[in-house]
Amino acid sequence: MRILTVFLVWVSVVHAGTDSKAVTTSLTAKWPSTPLLLEASEFLAEESQEKFWDFVELNQELENIDEGSDQFYYELVVERASQLLSPVQLNMLRFALSLRAYSPTVHAFQQIAFNEPPPTGCKAFYSVHGVTSCNTESLKALLETALERPKPYLFKGDHTFPSSAPNSPVVILYAKIGSKDFPRFHQLMVSKANKGEITYVLRHFLSSPKNSKVFLSGYGVELAIKNQEYKAKDDTQVQESDSVDEVQGFLFGKLKTLYPELKDQLRELRKHLVESTNEMAPLKVWQMQDLSFQTAARILAAPPTDALAVMRDLSQNFPTKARCCLHLPAIPRSTGGLQPGDSALFINGLHIDLDLQDIFSRYASWPSNVQELLRPTFPGVIRQIRKNFHNFVIIVDPTHQNTAELLSVAEMFLSNNIPLRIGLVFVVSDNEEVDGMDDAGVALLRAFNYIADEVDNQQAFDAVISMFNIVPRGESLKVEHVTNVLEKRYPYVEASKILGKNSVYDQNRKEGRAYYEQTGVGPLPVVLYNGMPYQRDQLEPDELETITMHKILETTSFFQRAIYLVSDVVDFIMDQPNVVPRINSRILSTSRPYLDLSSTNNHFIDDYARFLFLDTRGKNTAVANNDGIIRPVTFWVVGDFDQPTGRQLLYDAIKHMKTSNNVRLGMINNPSEGVSNITSRIARAIWAAMQTQTANNAKNLITKLCKEETAAALASGVDIAEFAVGGMDVPLFKSSYESPKVDFLLSHAAYCQDVLKLKKGQRAIISNGRIIGPLGEGEVFNQDDFLLLESIILKTSGEKIKSKVQNLGLEEDRASDLVMKVDALLSSQPKGEARVKYTFFEDRYSAVKIRPRENEMYFDVVTVVDPVTRDAQKLAPLLLVSASLFYDCLTKKSFYRYVLEPEISFTSDGSLAPGPVATFLDMPHSPLFTLNLNTPESWMVESVRTRYDLDNIYLEEVDSVVAAEYELEYLLLEGHCFDVTTGQPPRGLQFTLGTASDPLIVDTIVMANLGYFQLKANPGSWILKLRKGRSDDIYKIYSHEGTDSLPEADDLIVVLNNFKSKIIKVKVQKKPEKLNEELLSDGTEEEDSGLWSSLKRTFTGAEKVEDNKVEKDDVINIFSVASGHLYERFLRIMMLSVLKHTKTPVKFWFLKNYLSPTFKEFIPYMAEEYGFQYELVQYKWPRWLHQQTEKQRIIWGYKILFLDVLFPLAVDKILFVDADQIVRTDLKELRDFDLEGAPYGYTPFCESRREMDGYRFWKSGYWASHLAGRKYHISALYVVDLKKFRKIAAGDRLRGQYQGLSQDPNSLSNLDQDLPNNMIHQVPIKSLPQEWLWCETWCDDSSKKKAKTIDLCNNPQTKEPKLQAAVRIVAEWSEYDQELKRIYNKFLEEKERGSTHTEL
Repeated sequence: MRILTVFLVWVSVVHAGTDSKAVTTSLTAKWPSTPLLLEASEFLAEESQEKFWDFVELNQELENIDEGSDQFYYELVVERASQLLSPVQLNMLRFALSLRAYSPTVHAFQQIAFNEPPPTGCKAFYSVHGVTSCNTESLKALLETALERPKPYLFKGDHTFPSSAPNSPVVILYAKIGSKDFPRFHQLMVSKANKGEITYVLRHFLSSPKNSKVFLSGYGVELAIKNQEYKAKDDTQVQESDSVDEVQGFLFGKLKTLYPELKDQLRELRKHLVESTNEMAPLKVWQMQDLSFQTAARILAAPPTDALAVMRDLSQNFPTKARCCLHLPAIPRSTGGLQPGDSALFINGLHIDLDLQDIFSRYASWPSNVQELLRPTFPGVIRQIRKNFHNFVIIVDPTHQNTAELLSVAEMFLSNNIPLRIGLVFVVSDNEEVDGMDDAGVALLRAFNYIADEVDNQQAFDAVISMFNIVPRGESLKVEHVTNVLEKRYPYVEASKILGKNSVYDQNRKEGRAYYEQTGVGPLPVVLYNGMPYQRDQLEPDELETITMHKILETTSFFQRAIYLVSDVVDFIMDQPNVVPRINSRILSTSRPYLDLSSTNNHFIDDYARFLFLDTRGKNTAVANNDGIIRPVTFWVVGDFDQPTGRQLLYDAIKHMKTSNNVRLGMINNPSEGVSNITSRIARAIWAAMQTQTANNAKNLITKLCKEETAAALASGVDIAEFAVGGMDVPLFKSSYESPKVDFLLSHAAYCQDVLKLKKGQRAIISNGRIIGPLGEGEVFNQDDFLLLESIILKTSGEKIKSKVQNLGLEEDRASDLVMKVDALLSSQPKGEARVKYTFFEDRYSAVKIRPRENEMYFDVVTVVDPVTRDAQKLAPLLLVSASLFYDCLTKKSFYRYVLEPEISFTSDGSLAPGPVATFLDMPHSPLFTLNLNTPESWMVESVRTRYDLDNIYLEEVDSVVAAEYELEYLLLEGHCFDVTTGQPPRGLQFTLGTASDPLIVDTIVMANLGYFQLKANPGSWILKLRKGRSDDIYKIYSHEGTDSLPEADDLIVVLNNFKSKIIKVKVQKKPEKLNEELLSDGTEEEDSGLWSSLKRTFTGAEKVEDNKVEKDDVINIFSVASGHLYERFLRIMMLSVLKHTKTPVKFWFLKNYLSPTFKEFIPYMAEEYGFQYELVQYKWPRWLHQQTEKQRIIWGYKILFLDVLFPLAVDKILFVDADQIVRTDLKELRDFDLEGAPYGYTPFCESRREMDGYRFWKSGYWASHLAGRKYHISALYVVDLKKFRKIAAGDRLRGQYQGLSQDPNSLSNLDQDLPNNMIHQVPIKSLPQEWLWCETWCDDSSKKKAKTIDLCNNPQTKEPKLQAAVRIVAEWSEYDQELKRIYNKFLEEKERGSTHTEL
């Protein structure tokens, strides 16, 4: 004890005076805070609309809610929700409220409300077909005139009261649930809705939103150690937390418990040990070889309850924690089948993909070996292999109007070399008396057969396409169309001999129709892919093309997994278990409604479900005590069994049941008219047989009852006993049959109407809870269809569930019920990947297992993770809930925090705690850090408040805490656009996004890669349009997917109401009179305000551009990028040097993504001071384009990859000038430089400074060979002819090449420079004269006097710091710097007085 005390005293002396420094990062939404009660209601709505309305009823008015604390309010919301949710759902609600997951949903309704707009002074209001009021007395009058006005548009996320009458006037109430005014409005609307007078819709509305912000979580913050090879730091000039209990072997929680009187000394000891641990001495190579496994051993050594916290601490602080693991023995090397460094997450056996999908694709050649399927290629590539992997069959009647469209799709596949084996089945008259001179279908079939016999199938198909090409739009194929093509192509043959009565070209005429009828694929036309029919709504030509391409990609993945089983491809396909001789589109439909059979107290099932089955041992036993076999397939036949169609359906079901031991059969009578003894003879007889007879006797009697002669006899008065079968208990049967009680029939009828939603007399089949129907009048559903249905159930789920249920030892009938209910529950869920049961070799040495709480439902979470990779840094906070972990690892040179909290936290006084916040404590002081945010794909985030340079954080020079505040500025709307005529993206097409009152808030341009475009907005309802001008003149919107609009709408409504990605698909078509016009023609004139014009800030010295528009040819457009205070300082000096030498008006374009709050605040003042224009542009790196992770490489990518979409079409030329350049000439000369047809011009690297020859990498190896005598160009200055650049699709070519090269981490070392030089053969570069860029590193001193610009490029030999080089090399640099400092100080003084223009 004494030794410990002395040691603590010594540590406190040594540690005295040291300061703890920290970095904190927070992220808030741009919109005001939304009430938790409303967010909770949206969580309930996602569960079901019934629960939403129940929650509304519970919370109509929360009296005095504002008088309580935040914590009281939160706990009340959770308590009210607990009445409607299970414990697991309640935990999910707490988590959702912590994430603020439904805040965008609530704010979206707020934006919709303000678009009405609200009546003045109303805290709640309603809208009746566009007329608003907050006076309840006015409702009656507004309803009387409502139908004279159009009904309002209702969104997919709207809340419609359940008893609302569909054809009644729509009343939308905008109010805050729980507010004082809410009950009065709500109860009025409910009463009118219950009377059928209105359709009641409720939308959230806050008359006075709070000023507080929504703090977000669910994102990562990286503090990366920066390379300091070149000094790039500007020379312009925490509360401690013991979050980790163990430091260097000391358990401080336990020590404080044992020695509470030494609390202060223990804290100092911990601080000392932390800082000594945080030393970042480099490790030797031999020390790193087992470090991954030693780190895993350190985690495994901790108690299971602490293991995740230890893993989080190690993975998120690995640069300083690595040394503490070196002394540990490594765990056994076992990777669970994964590659070293890979990670995997499984929840209940489902694999959760941790990476983004890459959908960029290219074409390859046509090999014939099936092993080519395994050749690595880009995701999304369709492999063209000469094997019949993909079979596409079109079954058509040639005389139908839509046949031409389907055949044109097939022609498109052929002409574009899509690897499809295409088959045609012509369904024509099989009457031999009908010949081709009278019937167009027969004529086309015979013509096809003739040409196929004489030439080949390809020529025959071409001729068929020609026949349809001459059919006038809106008309059907006629015989003369066939004869015209025949006579033109084969003038020497008499058409009547081919098409007439004596034709010998009738091959497959009868077979085609017979095949069509036998397969049961439904009404024509039918298209099959590898035997699977497309849905009716997928047969639109453009949709058919898209879906087929998706099917090819999906099937390729299946063949890759089965590659070693494939010898003959067609045989392999035909041998698959899902191949059946008959197809029924109802059964195979992807739209599969299911009954909810999960309730343990289902009145109808328990009291009225009786089943027939096949008793293989012939026992005369009751249904509930049968042969002990579990039957995994339960069919309920629904119909009016007193009508012939109902009896036929039941008869076919019984015939099938007699052939299968897997099926049990139930019957639900759906009478066509009121129930009486006369109208229910057969139904009552069936029920009596099921109630009183053994299974076999009931089955035999019901088979008799289904025959038409039996029904006719009963109707004529024959006694029911006449139809008794051997072994029946006839008296018992008759007493039940003649009973006056018909409760069971009334219950059946009510079940059909209320639950199955069937009309009287309609037929349906319920198959393990899945509803198939209602069947149409005359629709056949026969024994083959029941066989198909049974085989699908058995192969997909039935057998698997049966094998699990058998182990429970239940009575047969209960077991069959359980199989039915489980199948209905699981099959009703969205389909995803197969579940995996992951087992690990020697997991007792390499896994942490955390047991769930007893007697509670739980998720089985398995994570395979490297503790020191980015995946571990993200996953560790998530896994602190519960997980099973397995390790294999690599090292990481960054600190990382994943911001995530399981529940909202509060301060001691019940107020909301500030946060969530990412906090980096006890960081080493010596490294230079750069801060990066890792946010979801759809978030556009910007730094809004900090006084520090987040690109260069040096804690040695920081007082205490570096606080960085970010804001979620926008949510991203992404889309893909194609021209339906060409199938290609319409390059240069522009979309706008706005509201009805302000249609142009943001705009964008479609790129050729995947037809991709992106827009940004806050939560709400937005209108997407083609931009006024050439886009709107030439094109119209043809169709759309993923929007909230009706299919025929011209203006597309898009609702952004959550944090998830929103991706839409838009198809456009040229207007008939504009078919020959191009968007990117030389005469393009657009009155563009720029990409994302809402960000535009335009200033001139005298008057604003809006008042006196400058011709675009008289403006020099200059683009530049910068990150960090030093480069922003260089950027301002570069701008000043341009302005000092250029007489023409200048407009600067800056990439907003990485600009600091300081720069964004100062630039409007500088623009006004010097009289230039500027615009901030923003672009989110597309998810399908290979991502860069290092900030510098991301910025390099922005310099070159998005030039075609960053700027509006009105900008003809753009000059890129690096931030660290000084301009000494008028840049008008460079803008007007003749590029001689090249899309851009760059300056070659200087070669006059001979002492640098050893560093000129382009003079040897790959670059010397690739350039083949051409020069290697520097990317610090270039001019782009944007019209030419777009015309030759240069941007798309550059992105395509980048996608291929960037997969190799060793490629594109200098991304912005290497990429255009690599593409010099495809996208030519015009070499600018050498004097346009002088750089001391590569150019000799004598050439400096001619320099038009000076670039402060790095010197690999001296590694001189940038600032030092700037002062030494450029005489005027210090003068410019001092001038700008004076302007900045003036700005700060005016800001303090409150007189600056700081609009952002």
